[in-house]
Amino acid sequence: MPPTPAAPATGRAPDTTEDRADAIRVPYGPLLTFATDVLRARGLPGGRAATAARALCHGDLTGFTTHGLTNLARLYLPLLDSGRCDPHAEPEIVTDTGAAVLLDAHRGLGLWAAAEAMDLAAARARTHGIGMVSVRGGTHFGCAGFHALRAVEHGMIGLATANCGHQRLVPPPGGAAPMLGTNPLALAAPAGDHPPFTLDMSTTVVPTGRIRAAARAGETIPPGWLAGADGAPVTDPAAYDRGEAQLQWLGGDPEHGAHKGFGLGLLVEVLSALVSGSGVGPQPAAGKVPTARPDDDVGYFLLAVAPAALRSPADVATTATGLFGALLACPPHDPGDPVRYPGWHEQRRTRARTAHGVPLAPALHAELRAVADAAGLSFPDTVPAGGAV
Repeated sequence: MPPTPAAPATGRAPDTTEDRADAIRVPYGPLLTFATDVLRARGLPGGRAATAARALCHGDLTGFTTHGLTNLARLYLPLLDSGRCDPHAEPEIVTDTGAAVLLDAHRGLGLWAAAEAMDLAAARARTHGIGMVSVRGGTHFGCAGFHALRAVEHGMIGLATANCGHQRLVPPPGGAAPMLGTNPLALAAPAGDHPPFTLDMSTTVVPTGRIRAAARAGETIPPGWLAGADGAPVTDPAAYDRGEAQLQWLGGDPEHGAHKGFGLGLLVEVLSALVSGSGVGPQPAAGKVPTARPDDDVGYFLLAVAPAALRSPADVATTATGLFGALLACPPHDPGDPVRYPGWHEQRRTRARTAHGVPLAPALHAELRAVADAAGLSFPDTVPAGGAV
Protein backbone atom coordinates (compact mmCIF):
# COMPACT_ATOMS: atom_id res chain seq x y z
CA MET A 1 0.00 0.00 0.00
CA PRO A 2 1.61 3.31 -1.02
CA PRO A 3 2.11 5.97 1.65
CA THR A 4 -0.75 8.41 1.97
CA PRO A 5 -0.76 12.13 2.73
CA ALA A 6 -1.41 13.50 6.20
CA ALA A 7 -4.57 12.21 7.89
CA PRO A 8 -7.76 13.61 6.35
CA ALA A 9 -10.55 15.32 8.27
CA THR A 10 -12.12 12.00 9.21
CA GLY A 11 -9.14 11.37 11.50
CA ARG A 12 -7.62 8.27 9.95
CA ALA A 13 -4.17 7.34 11.17
CA PRO A 14 -1.58 6.61 8.48
CA ASP A 15 -0.82 2.96 7.98
CA THR A 16 1.45 1.14 5.56
CA THR A 17 0.83 -2.52 6.40
CA GLU A 18 -2.87 -2.92 7.11
CA ASP A 19 -3.91 -3.61 3.52
CA ARG A 20 -0.77 -5.36 2.27
CA ALA A 21 -1.57 -8.77 0.89
CA ASP A 22 1.90 -10.02 1.87
CA ALA A 23 1.79 -8.79 5.49
CA ILE A 24 2.78 -11.42 8.05
CA ARG A 25 0.67 -11.41 11.21
CA VAL A 26 2.29 -12.08 14.57
CA PRO A 27 0.41 -12.36 17.89
CA TYR A 28 0.70 -9.20 19.95
CA GLY A 29 1.45 -10.76 23.35
CA PRO A 30 4.46 -12.82 22.20
CA LEU A 31 5.64 -9.90 20.04
CA LEU A 32 5.59 -7.63 23.10
CA THR A 33 7.49 -10.25 25.09
CA PHE A 34 10.08 -10.51 22.32
CA ALA A 35 10.65 -6.74 22.24
CA THR A 36 10.90 -6.68 26.04
CA ASP A 37 13.46 -9.49 26.06
CA VAL A 38 15.59 -7.80 23.40
CA LEU A 39 15.76 -4.61 25.45
CA ARG A 40 16.45 -6.51 28.67
CA ALA A 41 19.33 -8.25 26.90
CA ARG A 42 20.76 -4.78 26.22
CA GLY A 43 20.76 -4.03 29.95
CA LEU A 44 17.41 -2.35 30.61
CA PRO A 45 15.71 -3.29 33.90
CA GLY A 46 12.68 -5.53 33.41
CA GLY A 47 9.94 -3.00 34.16
CA ARG A 48 11.46 -0.30 32.00
CA ALA A 49 12.13 -2.73 29.18
CA ALA A 50 8.45 -3.73 29.29
CA THR A 51 7.32 -0.07 29.18
CA ALA A 52 9.68 0.66 26.30
CA ALA A 53 8.43 -2.38 24.41
CA ARG A 54 4.83 -1.24 24.86
CA ALA A 55 5.74 2.21 23.56
CA LEU A 56 7.48 0.67 20.55
CA CYS A 57 4.69 -1.78 19.69
CA HIS A 58 2.12 1.01 20.08
CA GLY A 59 3.13 2.22 16.63
CA ASP A 60 2.37 -1.15 15.06
CA LEU A 61 -0.91 -1.57 16.95
CA THR A 62 -2.28 1.84 16.02
CA GLY A 63 -0.97 2.13 12.46
CA PHE A 64 1.91 4.56 13.05
CA THR A 65 4.28 1.91 11.75
CA THR A 66 7.13 4.32 11.02
CA HIS A 67 7.47 4.71 14.80
CA GLY A 68 6.98 1.05 15.64
CA LEU A 69 9.17 -2.04 15.58
CA THR A 70 10.81 -0.87 12.37
CA ASN A 71 12.92 1.35 14.65
CA LEU A 72 14.11 -1.43 16.95
CA ALA A 73 17.15 -2.47 14.92
CA ARG A 74 17.55 0.79 13.00
CA LEU A 75 17.36 3.29 15.85
CA TYR A 76 17.09 2.02 19.41
CA LEU A 77 19.56 -0.87 19.42
CA PRO A 78 22.25 1.28 17.75
CA LEU A 79 21.57 3.98 20.36
CA LEU A 80 22.16 1.47 23.14
CA ASP A 81 25.08 -0.30 21.49
CA SER A 82 26.93 2.95 20.76
CA GLY A 83 26.70 4.15 24.36
CA ARG A 84 24.74 7.24 23.36
CA CYS A 85 21.83 5.84 25.38
CA ASP A 86 22.47 4.52 28.89
CA PRO A 87 20.40 1.40 29.68
CA HIS A 88 20.97 1.94 33.40
CA ALA A 89 20.14 5.67 33.43
CA GLU A 90 18.23 6.99 36.41
CA PRO A 91 16.38 10.28 35.84
CA GLU A 92 17.26 13.01 38.33
CA ILE A 93 14.90 15.67 39.64
CA VAL A 94 16.67 18.99 39.13
CA THR A 95 13.87 21.32 40.24
CA ASP A 96 10.56 20.55 41.95
CA THR A 97 7.89 23.17 42.66
CA GLY A 98 5.06 20.73 43.27
CA ALA A 99 3.00 21.12 40.12
CA ALA A 100 6.11 21.56 37.93
CA VAL A 101 9.21 19.35 37.78
CA LEU A 102 12.43 19.54 35.79
CA LEU A 103 14.06 16.16 35.14
CA ASP A 104 17.40 15.20 33.65
CA ALA A 105 16.95 11.87 31.87
CA HIS A 106 20.73 11.25 31.77
CA ARG A 107 20.52 9.65 28.32
CA GLY A 108 17.84 7.16 29.33
CA LEU A 109 15.85 5.45 26.58
CA GLY A 110 13.09 7.89 25.68
CA LEU A 111 10.54 5.12 25.19
CA TRP A 112 10.34 4.60 28.96
CA ALA A 113 11.73 7.92 30.23
CA ALA A 114 8.91 9.97 28.67
CA ALA A 115 6.31 7.47 29.87
CA GLU A 116 7.56 7.71 33.46
CA ALA A 117 7.64 11.50 33.18
CA MET A 118 3.98 11.54 32.14
CA ASP A 119 3.12 9.26 35.05
CA LEU A 120 4.83 11.76 37.36
CA ALA A 121 2.91 14.63 35.74
CA ALA A 122 -0.35 12.76 36.33
CA ALA A 123 0.57 12.15 39.97
CA ARG A 124 1.16 15.88 40.47
CA ALA A 125 -2.07 16.73 38.63
CA ARG A 126 -3.96 14.53 41.05
CA THR A 127 -2.86 16.91 43.81
CA HIS A 128 -2.71 20.24 42.02
CA GLY A 129 -5.18 19.79 39.14
CA ILE A 130 -2.28 20.17 36.71
CA GLY A 131 1.16 18.60 36.51
CA MET A 132 4.06 19.46 34.21
CA VAL A 133 7.30 17.55 33.82
CA SER A 134 10.02 19.07 31.65
CA VAL A 135 12.80 16.68 30.60
CA ARG A 136 16.28 17.32 29.25
CA GLY A 137 19.00 14.86 28.32
CA GLY A 138 16.55 12.55 26.58
CA THR A 139 16.69 10.33 23.51
CA HIS A 140 14.09 9.60 20.81
CA PHE A 141 10.80 8.76 22.54
CA GLY A 142 8.84 7.04 19.75
CA CYS A 143 5.12 7.73 19.30
CA ALA A 144 4.15 10.91 21.13
CA GLY A 145 0.60 9.57 21.35
CA PHE A 146 1.68 6.70 23.58
CA HIS A 147 2.93 9.12 26.20
CA ALA A 148 -0.08 11.43 25.96
CA LEU A 149 -2.38 8.44 26.45
CA ARG A 150 -0.68 7.63 29.76
CA ALA A 151 -2.59 10.61 31.17
CA VAL A 152 -5.88 9.23 29.82
CA GLU A 153 -5.25 6.03 31.82
CA HIS A 154 -5.54 8.30 34.88
CA GLY A 155 -8.71 9.98 33.56
CA MET A 156 -6.76 13.10 32.56
CA ILE A 157 -5.86 15.07 29.46
CA GLY A 158 -2.25 14.61 28.34
CA LEU A 159 0.02 16.74 26.16
CA ALA A 160 3.39 15.36 25.04
CA THR A 161 5.92 17.20 22.87
CA ALA A 162 9.55 16.58 21.92
CA ASN A 163 12.11 18.50 19.95
CA CYS A 164 14.95 16.78 18.11
CA GLY A 165 17.89 18.02 20.17
CA HIS A 166 20.39 19.87 17.99
CA GLN A 167 19.09 18.12 14.89
CA ARG A 168 18.16 20.46 12.05
CA LEU A 169 15.97 19.02 9.30
CA VAL A 170 13.59 21.74 8.10
CA PRO A 171 14.22 25.38 7.15
CA PRO A 172 11.87 28.17 8.22
CA PRO A 173 9.55 29.35 5.43
CA GLY A 174 11.73 31.39 3.11
CA GLY A 175 14.93 30.12 4.75
CA ALA A 176 17.76 28.33 2.96
CA ALA A 177 19.21 26.53 6.01
CA PRO A 178 17.45 23.84 8.13
CA MET A 179 16.80 25.01 11.69
CA LEU A 180 14.29 22.70 13.36
CA GLY A 181 13.43 19.02 13.59
CA THR A 182 10.10 17.38 12.83
CA ASN A 183 9.08 18.31 16.42
CA PRO A 184 6.12 16.01 17.16
CA LEU A 185 3.28 16.71 19.53
CA ALA A 186 0.35 14.70 20.84
CA LEU A 187 -2.76 15.53 22.81
CA ALA A 188 -4.94 12.80 24.26
CA ALA A 189 -8.19 13.18 26.18
CA PRO A 190 -10.90 10.88 27.56
CA ALA A 191 -13.96 10.88 25.30
CA GLY A 192 -16.53 9.54 27.74
CA ASP A 193 -18.18 6.45 26.27
CA HIS A 194 -16.18 6.78 23.05
CA PRO A 195 -12.55 5.97 22.12
CA PRO A 196 -10.07 8.51 23.51
CA PHE A 197 -9.29 11.51 21.37
CA THR A 198 -5.64 11.15 20.36
CA LEU A 199 -3.96 13.67 18.08
CA ASP A 200 -0.43 12.44 17.31
CA MET A 201 1.42 14.40 14.65
CA SER A 202 4.68 15.77 13.41
CA THR A 203 4.67 19.47 12.62
CA THR A 204 6.06 18.71 9.17
CA VAL A 205 3.73 17.29 6.51
CA VAL A 206 5.11 13.83 7.33
CA PRO A 207 7.91 12.54 9.58
CA THR A 208 11.18 11.41 8.06
CA GLY A 209 10.19 7.79 8.63
CA ARG A 210 7.42 8.06 6.03
CA ILE A 211 9.91 9.38 3.49
CA ARG A 212 12.43 6.62 4.14
CA ALA A 213 9.78 3.89 4.15
CA ALA A 214 8.70 4.99 0.67
CA ALA A 215 12.33 5.07 -0.49
CA ARG A 216 12.93 1.52 0.78
CA ALA A 217 9.79 0.34 -1.02
CA GLY A 218 10.81 2.05 -4.25
CA GLU A 219 7.65 4.14 -4.26
CA THR A 220 7.05 7.74 -5.24
CA ILE A 221 5.55 10.19 -2.77
CA PRO A 222 2.82 12.81 -3.27
CA PRO A 223 3.80 16.38 -4.17
CA GLY A 224 4.01 18.50 -1.05
CA TRP A 225 6.05 16.18 1.19
CA LEU A 226 9.44 17.29 -0.15
CA ALA A 227 10.67 20.29 -2.12
CA GLY A 228 13.90 21.10 -3.90
CA ALA A 229 16.03 24.20 -3.36
CA ASP A 230 13.92 26.03 -5.91
CA GLY A 231 10.72 25.17 -4.04
CA ALA A 232 9.51 22.75 -6.70
CA PRO A 233 7.85 19.54 -5.44
CA VAL A 234 10.03 16.42 -5.31
CA THR A 235 8.33 13.03 -5.57
CA ASP A 236 11.43 10.82 -5.33
CA PRO A 237 11.77 9.99 -1.60
CA ALA A 238 15.41 8.94 -2.02
CA ALA A 239 16.22 12.56 -2.87
CA TYR A 240 15.85 13.41 0.82
CA ASP A 241 18.82 11.35 2.02
CA ARG A 242 20.80 12.42 -1.05
CA GLY A 243 20.49 15.99 0.22
CA GLU A 244 18.53 17.07 -2.84
CA ALA A 245 15.22 17.83 -1.13
CA GLN A 246 13.92 19.15 2.18
CA LEU A 247 10.92 18.31 4.32
CA GLN A 248 7.97 20.67 4.18
CA TRP A 249 6.09 22.13 7.12
CA LEU A 250 2.50 21.13 7.71
CA GLY A 251 0.62 23.24 5.20
CA GLY A 252 3.22 22.64 2.49
CA ASP A 253 3.87 26.02 0.91
CA PRO A 254 3.26 29.56 2.21
CA GLU A 255 0.06 29.90 0.20
CA HIS A 256 -1.43 26.88 1.96
CA GLY A 257 -0.35 27.63 5.52
CA ALA A 258 3.28 26.53 5.91
CA HIS A 259 3.69 29.29 8.50
CA LYS A 260 1.21 27.41 10.70
CA GLY A 261 3.25 24.19 10.62
CA PHE A 262 6.41 26.20 11.23
CA GLY A 263 4.73 27.99 14.14
CA LEU A 264 3.68 24.67 15.66
CA GLY A 265 7.23 23.33 15.22
CA LEU A 266 8.60 26.38 16.99
CA LEU A 267 5.96 26.00 19.73
CA VAL A 268 7.25 22.47 20.34
CA GLU A 269 10.84 23.74 20.40
CA VAL A 270 9.92 26.34 23.03
CA LEU A 271 8.00 23.92 25.26
CA SER A 272 10.45 21.03 24.89
CA ALA A 273 13.84 22.76 24.78
CA LEU A 274 13.55 26.29 26.10
CA VAL A 275 11.75 25.16 29.26
CA SER A 276 14.01 22.17 29.96
CA GLY A 277 17.36 23.54 28.82
CA SER A 278 17.93 20.68 26.40
CA GLY A 279 19.63 20.95 23.01
CA VAL A 280 18.03 23.35 20.54
CA GLY A 281 17.99 23.12 16.78
CA PRO A 282 18.37 26.74 15.65
CA GLN A 283 21.93 28.03 15.88
CA PRO A 284 22.95 31.67 15.38
CA ALA A 285 25.87 30.76 13.14
CA ALA A 286 26.12 28.02 10.54
CA GLY A 287 29.67 27.29 11.67
CA LYS A 288 28.59 26.26 15.16
CA VAL A 289 28.66 22.48 15.40
CA PRO A 290 27.45 20.91 18.65
CA THR A 291 29.89 18.57 20.37
CA ALA A 292 27.19 15.94 20.91
CA ARG A 293 25.45 14.00 18.15
CA PRO A 294 22.76 16.21 16.60
CA ASP A 295 19.85 14.09 17.83
CA ASP A 296 21.15 13.70 21.41
CA ASP A 297 19.98 15.84 24.36
CA VAL A 298 16.35 15.76 23.26
CA GLY A 299 13.85 17.71 25.35
CA TYR A 300 10.32 16.62 26.29
CA PHE A 301 7.33 18.47 27.69
CA LEU A 302 4.74 16.31 29.48
CA LEU A 303 1.59 17.96 30.76
CA ALA A 304 -1.32 16.32 32.59
CA VAL A 305 -4.56 18.17 33.26
CA ALA A 306 -7.18 16.79 35.65
CA PRO A 307 -10.57 18.34 34.78
CA ALA A 308 -12.14 16.35 37.60
CA ALA A 309 -10.14 18.46 40.05
CA LEU A 310 -12.15 21.49 38.91
CA ARG A 311 -15.64 20.07 38.37
CA SER A 312 -17.68 16.94 38.88
CA PRO A 313 -16.07 13.88 37.24
CA ALA A 314 -19.52 12.74 36.14
CA ASP A 315 -20.17 16.09 34.46
CA VAL A 316 -16.81 15.93 32.67
CA ALA A 317 -17.58 12.42 31.39
CA THR A 318 -21.08 13.38 30.27
CA THR A 319 -19.78 16.44 28.42
CA ALA A 320 -17.01 14.41 26.74
CA THR A 321 -19.49 11.75 25.64
CA GLY A 322 -21.71 14.43 24.14
CA LEU A 323 -18.85 16.28 22.46
CA PHE A 324 -17.34 13.29 20.68
CA GLY A 325 -20.70 11.59 20.14
CA ALA A 326 -21.91 14.65 18.25
CA LEU A 327 -18.88 14.46 15.97
CA LEU A 328 -19.53 10.79 15.27
CA ALA A 329 -23.17 11.59 14.51
CA CYS A 330 -22.31 14.37 12.04
CA PRO A 331 -24.03 13.61 8.70
CA PRO A 332 -21.31 12.53 6.24
CA HIS A 333 -21.11 13.45 2.58
CA ASP A 334 -20.64 9.75 1.84
CA PRO A 335 -22.75 7.37 3.97
CA GLY A 336 -20.08 4.74 3.47
CA ASP A 337 -17.42 7.00 4.97
CA PRO A 338 -18.75 8.19 8.35
CA VAL A 339 -17.16 11.05 10.26
CA ARG A 340 -14.50 10.04 12.77
CA TYR A 341 -11.97 11.91 14.94
CA PRO A 342 -8.27 11.30 15.66
CA GLY A 343 -7.97 8.29 17.92
CA TRP A 344 -11.09 6.44 16.73
CA HIS A 345 -9.39 4.51 13.96
CA GLU A 346 -6.33 3.91 16.11
CA GLN A 347 -8.41 2.18 18.79
CA ARG A 348 -10.19 0.10 16.15
CA ARG A 349 -6.84 -1.03 14.79
CA THR A 350 -5.51 -1.75 18.26
CA ARG A 351 -8.44 -4.00 19.11
CA ALA A 352 -8.27 -5.83 15.79
CA ARG A 353 -4.53 -6.36 15.92
CA THR A 354 -4.57 -7.45 19.54
CA ALA A 355 -7.18 -10.05 18.63
CA HIS A 356 -5.92 -11.17 15.21
CA GLY A 357 -2.22 -10.39 15.17
CA VAL A 358 0.01 -7.47 14.29
CA PRO A 359 0.76 -7.21 10.54
CA LEU A 360 4.44 -6.89 9.70
CA ALA A 361 5.90 -6.22 6.29
CA PRO A 362 7.95 -9.22 5.12
CA ALA A 363 11.22 -7.24 5.23
CA LEU A 364 10.55 -6.14 8.81
CA HIS A 365 9.54 -9.66 9.82
CA ALA A 366 12.86 -10.97 8.48
CA GLU A 367 14.75 -8.13 10.20
CA LEU A 368 13.16 -8.90 13.58
CA ARG A 369 13.85 -12.61 13.19
CA ALA A 370 17.49 -11.74 12.59
CA VAL A 371 17.49 -9.65 15.79
CA ALA A 372 16.04 -12.63 17.66
CA ASP A 373 18.66 -14.99 16.24
CA ALA A 374 21.51 -12.63 17.13
CA ALA A 375 20.22 -12.31 20.70
CA GLY A 376 19.57 -16.03 21.09
CA LEU A 377 15.84 -15.41 21.51
CA SER A 378 12.84 -17.11 19.95
CA PHE A 379 10.58 -15.13 17.66
CA PRO A 380 6.79 -15.55 17.77
CA ASP A 381 5.11 -17.91 15.32
CA THR A 382 2.88 -16.32 12.72
CA VAL A 383 -0.91 -16.25 12.93
CA PRO A 384 -2.52 -18.48 10.26
CA ALA A 385 -4.41 -16.61 7.55
CA GLY A 386 -7.90 -15.83 8.80
CA GLY A 387 -7.00 -17.05 12.27
CA ALA A 388 -7.24 -15.41 15.66
CA VAL A 389 -4.65 -15.10 18.38
